[in-house]
Amino acid sequence: MYGLWRPRVLGAWRVPSTGPVILAVNHSHGIDGPMLMGTAPRPVHFLIKKEAFVGPLDPFLRGIGQLKVDRSTADRKAITDALAVLAHGGVLGIFPEGTRGAGDFASLRAGLAYFAVRSGAPVVPVAVLGGAERSSRLTPAVPPLRSRVDVVFGDAFEAGDGSGRRTRKALDEATVRIQERLTAHLAAARRLTGR
Repeated sequence: MYGLWRPRVLGAWRVPSTGPVILAVNHSHGIDGPMLMGTAPRPVHFLIKKEAFVGPLDPFLRGIGQLKVDRSTADRKAITDALAVLAHGGVLGIFPEGTRGAGDFASLRAGLAYFAVRSGAPVVPVAVLGGAERSSRLTPAVPPLRSRVDVVFGDAFEAGDGSGRRTRKALDEATVRIQERLTAHLAAARRLTGR
């Protein structure tokens, strides 16, 4: 990432140095996941759509510890694999909106709340900014080479209410809390970077 673009990483010290943690990342451009993998202070295991695991990318993604998920169903293997990453004290990366979009955390899916409440792992909001401002002339999937991309880590927080409940209501409440924190972090990151 540092050879192709000019990432500016802010607040990486906010990621706990040990123990399980979930990085909740906005997703507005194809570069967001790889940029975070290349700049995070710890190795990140992302849940990535199964369609990306094709050709030579399949062994590469598996080799660097990425997790394949079938988004058309409740993929039990992906859920088990993600929980195992957290149980072993690893870092799980999630795009809480489930797919690429405006990257503004406007509509969160319940997966992030489930993993956070079930594992008890803290959530660190991450804003990747600048990837969608301009597209490369070679391919619209990435920003122009050597352009600046900001990666801003926020303060870790607990998604649950402390009760340990994992009911549907508890997950819905956790999703609301998460959305508020992620939206506030994104606004703060935009102010900080001027983007």
